[in-house]
Amino acid sequence: MAPLALVVAAFLAYSVPPYLTFDPAQSRVPAPAGFPAHYWFLVGHILFGSVAIVGVILQIWPWLRRTHPVIHRRIGRVYVFAGAIPSALMALTIGLFSPFGPAAGALNVAGALLWLGFTIAGWRAIRRRRYADHRKWMVRSFAMTMNTLLSRVYAPLAFLGLGPWYPEKGALIQAASTLSGTMSLLTLLLLSQWWLDRRPKPASAR
Repeated sequence: MAPLALVVAAFLAYSVPPYLTFDPAQSRVPAPAGFPAHYWFLVGHILFGSVAIVGVILQIWPWLRRTHPVIHRRIGRVYVFAGAIPSALMALTIGLFSPFGPAAGALNVAGALLWLGFTIAGWRAIRRRRYADHRKWMVRSFAMTMNTLLSRVYAPLAFLGLGPWYPEKGALIQAASTLSGTMSLLTLLLLSQWWLDRRPKPASAR
């Protein structure tokens, strides 16, 4: 838990501060033409997403789940309704107007729809007391919460790998954004499914 929390803290410390000024000039994402409200949807996505990523770290903390189930449930409500759902809806909107090209935009829309669907499915499962299903859907929701973070990790590698093939800066940005987004989405979906499919250890080994 500690290494993951440190990575998330570093990501938030780098990503969030420019948007707390509410100054469009500080945005790291260029505004697409024809969508003047893009910046405010982006700010909403980042702020709600910050709630989601902090909340989900606390939700997957085994000690908190075991010893404080009431707190776990309350944080879960915050994660769902003040984090994941609004952030995913904002991501869905800005993905439709991505300044990084149609392929990257389609990946953003797909990631937002998966995040929204997994989170709602997990919430519905716990409301029906289907605990095993709730766990599975929320593992997938956690994976999609990490999508932006992991894509930022892949981005420099994509730029380095594609640089010789795309001498024009605009084309390189679009290609690298598409590659890093694809790798992030596939990695998280495959890892989350592997985690769910792995065989549990015998009780003696645990």
